[in-house]
Amino acid sequence: MKWMIYGATGYTGELITHHAKRMGYRPVLAGRNKQKVESLATRVDMPWRAFSLDDIDTVASQLEDIDLVVHCAGPFEDTTEPMLRACLKAHTHYLDITGEISVFELAYSLRKEAAEAGIVMCPGVGFDVIPTDCIAARLNAQMPNATHLALGFDSSSKMSRGTAMTGIRRLHLGGAVRENGEIKNVPLAFNTRRINFGDGEKMAMTIPWGDVATAYYSTGIPNIEVFVPASPKLVKRMKKMNLIRWAFRFKGLRSQLEKKVAKAPAGPDAKERASHYTWVWGEARNANGDIITIRQKVLNGYELTSRGSVELAIYVLRNQLAPGFYTPSRLYGAKLIDRFLVD
Repeated sequence: MKWMIYGATGYTGELITHHAKRMGYRPVLAGRNKQKVESLATRVDMPWRAFSLDDIDTVASQLEDIDLVVHCAGPFEDTTEPMLRACLKAHTHYLDITGEISVFELAYSLRKEAAEAGIVMCPGVGFDVIPTDCIAARLNAQMPNATHLALGFDSSSKMSRGTAMTGIRRLHLGGAVRENGEIKNVPLAFNTRRINFGDGEKMAMTIPWGDVATAYYSTGIPNIEVFVPASPKLVKRMKKMNLIRWAFRFKGLRSQLEKKVAKAPAGPDAKERASHYTWVWGEARNANGDIITIRQKVLNGYELTSRGSVELAIYVLRNQLAPGFYTPSRLYGAKLIDRFLVD
């Protein structure tokens, strides 16, 4: 079976490429920049091709001999739709590493087309959202009558440039939660509470994480929030930013933050990835007020993404799966998180 990593020369795409090589696989490397793709492919001894996503027919022609794509080229809100539609046209399985709610919602809206095309479509096959999705599924199995789901994670690892850029692009939208089955845009730091993610109790705030979309499709639980640790000072700053966040819809203002992010390292180096694990937490509550909690310590998010995306790509290629839309836990099962636990 032949598969492709598109966006292979990005920070996370290259991590995925190197993990694939360590596992003995030779995917086709692809991206928009011919020089960068060829250079990486030469270093790792893999086949390659270069093409943009400007024309769906052209992309589909590049995928005619490809059984599966792991899409890693952001910003996903711009790149996902042409790649998805090309995969539908070429009958090529689609995975990606997004954490963007709008991308999950787009993929879900195309679930019937995926089934008709005979392809598996599973966005979020990395840290966004494998571990939290698996915890959501396990909580749902233990409490099938849950009405409220809270998820979160605690990591001291730095973000990659791409992740930071994504946050800046949607800053004007504020946060997001799911209420009564519907996704709702809310202010930044909409809800705060103290949470023990696994490393002691900390102040935490809600963020617009991908599980606001995906956990609903995995569990059917209608009320979902996602939290990360945040100092009281940061919470106060986020709440103040609500007064001006509308201005970030204009590129001129966003560009100032983007220029600052562009000067930062592409992402955490190997030493930091090895030493900075992540605590993942989840809590389910039912109408009676009963609560159950799960905490797990997993690999650094970028290490998990490199391994998880390859793991699921090979799983899809090796198994006869019903076509359509999947979340990671619905594709592989909640046991997927066990492959990334840290002692």
